[in-house]
Amino acid sequence: MRGSDYADLKAVALIARLGSFSTAARMLAVSPSALSQRVRELEARLGVRLFNRTTRSVAVTEQGAVLLGRTVPLFDEIDRAVADLAAGAGGIAGPLRLNLPRLAATHLVAPLLGAFHRAHPAVTLEISVDDSFSDIVSGHFDAGIRLGESLEKDMVAVKLGGPRQAVVVASPDLLDRLGQPEIPEDLHRFPCIRFRWPGAGSLYRWEFERDGKALEIAVDGPLIANDTAVMLAAAQQGLGLAYLLDLEAGPLLGQGALTSVLADWLTPFGGFHLYHPSNRQMPPPLRAFIDFLKEKLAEGGGG
Repeated sequence: MRGSDYADLKAVALIARLGSFSTAARMLAVSPSALSQRVRELEARLGVRLFNRTTRSVAVTEQGAVLLGRTVPLFDEIDRAVADLAAGAGGIAGPLRLNLPRLAATHLVAPLLGAFHRAHPAVTLEISVDDSFSDIVSGHFDAGIRLGESLEKDMVAVKLGGPRQAVVVASPDLLDRLGQPEIPEDLHRFPCIRFRWPGAGSLYRWEFERDGKALEIAVDGPLIANDTAVMLAAAQQGLGLAYLLDLEAGPLLGQGALTSVLADWLTPFGGFHLYHPSNRQMPPPLRAFIDFLKEKLAEGGGG
């Protein structure tokens, strides 16, 4: 293998992961045209096309997928070996790729980024914000964060903070006009803001439980969104009731901008967990991140 082939193959892996020559070029600090030329030269040497390219999209070919399936795990192993060596020399270094839902990224991780960098300046942290329950193994992520009930069984899970609570909220003005629902079935006569799962296409059915009775309600209303921040803003503006997590709605509830209803039908459930594959040794940057996050969340009262 030519000396440049390793760098070119890593560039191919980066392009495939990002789905973009221009984004990969920015990360590699080269021009898109130079990167494209490197890939064309590599394709010529290998005698196969690695990407199908149009003006709007980049897709890995079947031959490219086979190549990446064998080389990406090797790159990951090399990165871990370098990180292990640095850790053995008294420091923690190397890449750490995380897949997080927006809520966890915004409320759990983003406020701690500066402190983590100061504690571990040689760790390169990459965060992919994703609400669609992506497979972290096929995406070559070191770990992800999800709510406890949505974790896959073959993952190692680390609890982050305490349980969470769902809340149904509405603006005081809306409740003044329409009254308050007393039982979940009353929601059928209220405008509600619905949530569509990203990627899945299905609408979320609101879940309730009391005295051992569990039920799901298919609500209706003037707005459907796949982002809870949009739903929160719409609820504040009086478009309808919204079913959200306490972590997101809490500040507006505290300010009186929103009012909680049906609280006795909503019970706490498993909070956020960091999870990672169980079939490999934990990379030192991931261990450092877990220890740091647990310590900071404990200091802040459980996340």
